[in-house]
Amino acid sequence: MAVNDADPATMDPREFARLVKKTPTAELRQMMHSERRTAVLDELFSSMPGVFRADRARTLDAVIHWVIGDRPDGGTDTYEMVIANGACTLSPAPHAEPRLTLALGAVDFLNLVTGNAHAVALVMRGKLKTSGDLALTAKFPTLFDVPKP
Repeated sequence: MAVNDADPATMDPREFARLVKKTPTAELRQMMHSERRTAVLDELFSSMPGVFRADRARTLDAVIHWVIGDRPDGGTDTYEMVIANGACTLSPAPHAEPRLTLALGAVDFLNLVTGNAHAVALVMRGKLKTSGDLALTAKFPTLFDVPKP
């Protein structure tokens, strides 16, 4: 199956992660520049509450903004994640001031959320930009069970 035919809504997360891993960057970029971009981002974000580790969040209350770049028009898509009362909720429209902002390109986002890239490595290579609460930045990757490809 080619990534352009893949539907993360109907695929097993590990299967989608393996597909992202074996797909050349140019093909991933092409998909994220196509009309499928919004559907893929919406599906990946909507699956995040299902892999959220409330036991690791404990009393954490935070608003996190994800800023996904590389839109065909040169813009970005911003999603808001709210962690409060042991739950994780998402919205494609930010409403609150973030405690943490994570900004990265679309292909790097795909690799990060499918377990094909590590947040620390992306930060060190300048691919993932963070602003806000540094302690939350360090803790954030541990709050989710990312699929292993």
